[in-house]
Amino acid sequence: MNIYDVSEKAGVSIATVSRVINGNPRVSEKTKEKVLAVMGELGYTPNVFARGLGLNSMKTIGIMCADSSDPFLANAVFFIERELRKNGYDSFLCCTGYELKNKQSYLKLLLSKRIDALIIVGSYFLEANQKDNSYIIEAASEVPVILMNGVLNSQNIYCTLCDDYQAVYDATSLFLNQGRKDILFLYTSKSYSSIQKLNGYKAALQDKLHTVNESLIRNCPGDIEDIKTLLLNLEEDGLLFNAVIAAEDLLGVGTIKFAKARGIKIPEELSVIGYNNSLLAKCCEPELTSVDNHVETLSISAVGTLMRVLDGQNVPNKTTISSELITRNTTKF
Repeated sequence: MNIYDVSEKAGVSIATVSRVINGNPRVSEKTKEKVLAVMGELGYTPNVFARGLGLNSMKTIGIMCADSSDPFLANAVFFIERELRKNGYDSFLCCTGYELKNKQSYLKLLLSKRIDALIIVGSYFLEANQKDNSYIIEAASEVPVILMNGVLNSQNIYCTLCDDYQAVYDATSLFLNQGRKDILFLYTSKSYSSIQKLNGYKAALQDKLHTVNESLIRNCPGDIEDIKTLLLNLEEDGLLFNAVIAAEDLLGVGTIKFAKARGIKIPEELSVIGYNNSLLAKCCEPELTSVDNHVETLSISAVGTLMRVLDGQNVPNKTTISSELITRNTTKF
């Protein structure tokens, strides 16, 4: 049994059931008694709160991220925890890694702590096989789930994300408008975010050149030196490129190291755009032009959405935030 069954049998909205569980005074006594009676009849005890119905919440939110060493994820967790504290909530953080079984295991662990809600940070949690996302959907039948930087269409799941597709479409178009047609696209994973970026890159090429050179799309996991080596090998194999769009700043920095090793002038002979506008973009030489996906704004929006959900308010299932290109010395627009 879950909150949807209670809602259907009681003939009220999910938001009303949430208000009753939350002890919200805006619910009439008659409606409250009706919902509580249905809960008792169905044997439904929400995991969100201490087991006595109508009591205060545990005031604790579960947070899952794949890798706390990732600059974007680390920043997101920092801002999320800051905003939760402002709202009087504590948090449990689980860094799950990238294996599906570990993600599932950690989610079960967080639910066992009787958290009020779950915030999932990063699109690495969205699997290509939709059946592998069922554990998140099942969790949403017990607690509200906030998915940051990804989209999963299901009840009680609320998505907050940057428009990665449009950001890379616009970046690619800027290069094309400069006459740079040999644009190398570098990415590290097949996460939801990476796929959106790749689709934006391809769409811009199709719209302006009516073709996509698949040899200019490269998956290159690894550290900065690995990326540099990959590009040296691609050059030796005769691959020509005069611009690079990197799905992460790390890839952009690796590209800069490649250019320095080969004596290629940036941005005259090779222009580079990174992504995330992380500290890396400002620590390299030349400093890296990068797409700022506004991680702080994303985090504030995600927590704000969650607070409204816990208050029983109706909120949109998807909130999209636009990006901003921060121009530095690896481009000349």
